[in-house]
Amino acid sequence: MASVATELGFFSTLAGAGSLSAAARELGVSTPAVSKRLAQMESRLGVALVNRTTRRMSLTPEGETFLEHARRILADIDDLEHLLGSTRGKPAGLLRVNATLGFGRSHVAPLISRFVRKHPEVEVQLQLSVNPPPLTDDAFDVCIRFGPPPDARVVARLLAPNRRVLCASPAYLARHGEPRVPHDLARHNCIGIRQGDEAYGVWRLAPARGRQPRAEAVKTRGNLATNDGEIAVNWALDGHGIVMRAEWDVARYLRSGRLVQVLPQYDTPDADIYAVYAQRHQTSARVRAFVEFLAGAL
Repeated sequence: MASVATELGFFSTLAGAGSLSAAARELGVSTPAVSKRLAQMESRLGVALVNRTTRRMSLTPEGETFLEHARRILADIDDLEHLLGSTRGKPAGLLRVNATLGFGRSHVAPLISRFVRKHPEVEVQLQLSVNPPPLTDDAFDVCIRFGPPPDARVVARLLAPNRRVLCASPAYLARHGEPRVPHDLARHNCIGIRQGDEAYGVWRLAPARGRQPRAEAVKTRGNLATNDGEIAVNWALDGHGIVMRAEWDVARYLRSGRLVQVLPQYDTPDADIYAVYAQRHQTSARVRAFVEFLAGAL
């Protein structure tokens, strides 16, 4: 019989893959072999862990519970092995990282490449997603996200200051004029980005000067919307409208003049970059090393 850790690892991989065929490719076995192994697990446990359909699968409530505990046990085993082994204090083992699509692709992935050269005994798995995973989800060791996390039960390390800016192409502003106050945005074509839990289509701006600046909520409209920030920026570059985007994503276009900042005298919500991880990971050498590396690099 395979070891308990092996079985837990198999199910964690299966759940992360999202389908039997994807798990088979990741494990390097056939799809029937994955199905058979899952069936054996369910038979031994006496419960169904997965709802199977022709195209995809989903976890049963029992499967969700099993996955939560499996990932926690695997992380504890990994931490224990490195605490007791000869690599004490030396970054090693599996590090699961989550980041947003655009920032993860352009910034986090290259930094991971540098990090593993420096720490070759660390195995990094990077997953990019449009929305950050729930903070209660134990699927990742470190999450890179914008804005302070709403949950005080996790550790949030500020990696770099960042802000959102409004911008548009010179061609668009030449055709439609430049807004002077936030209310003017209502008559402009504003490119929508559907991400996270923020209210879609509502932009909040506050005067940059003043003792207690009061933010004004502006309901925007436009004929283009997406859940991918890079696409939204490309639409703005093509002259379709005004976009609100993190400074890291548009700084090079502002410097080159391909985009022009709009309403610079108004502040938008902060988008500082944080590394977020569970409190129990504070003792992990690989987590500490990775977060310190990101903070230094960014």
